Amino acid sequence: MCINPDAKPSQFPFFETRPVGPTRRCRLSLILASGVVDFHDSLHTLNRMEKRLKLSQFGSHLWTKEKARQIRSRVGKVLATLEAGDVLVIDAGAVEAFDFSFAAELFAKTLMTLSVESPGRFLIVENLNECTGENLNQALESNNVAVIERREMKLSLLGKVHPADRETFAAILDAGAVVSAGALSRHLVVSLTAMNERLSKLTSMGIVRREKASSATGREQYVYRVLN
Repeated sequence: MCINPDAKPSQFPFFETRPVGPTRRCRLSLILASGVVDFHDSLHTLNRMEKRLKLSQFGSHLWTKEKARQIRSRVGKVLATLEAGDVLVIDAGAVEAFDFSFAAELFAKTLMTLSVESPGRFLIVENLNECTGENLNQALESNNVAVIERREMKLSLLGKVHPADRETFAAILDAGAVVSAGALSRHLVVSLTAMNERLSKLTSMGIVRREKASSATGREQYVYRVLN
């Protein structure tokens, strides 16, 4: 059964709190009638909200730009509620198929404006099957954009990605925390100028988040992260 994308959240949402790691860390999930699920993680001073939109609420077979446009409107409204560092997960579980035009309208168009309209926010897709994954990858490549895919808690890039950018993305993930351009350039043995170009590109694609920080000598510098 499909749910109206303009449906309002229930007045009595269901809250669930459960541990997801160390004692100080907990996850609060909020399941709304609109089909969006909120996850709030906190660890010391780290706070991240993760919202999940289940595509299956709109059907198991998703076709046409018109259908995707309705969902993209919902996605835009959800992104507008997020803060820098927050995540919107589009869950394709239980969706057996969607076509190229649907993927291009929903995913590619959202990603084209993500870094401008929702800077610092992340969009992730997960639970793709062979069919949906292939059509999404083709749609993203055709529009020169990429998205973060999460599969079994591992992150990778899907779509149009240069090998050097994929390498840089993987290096940031391996760092496990924020990392500077200088540290990345030394690790990957490339010039600082080349690394800054890579990071600028990944940031503009909405794949990497850039933050201000202080170096060991007290100088202001930019550092980069994937999610939190």
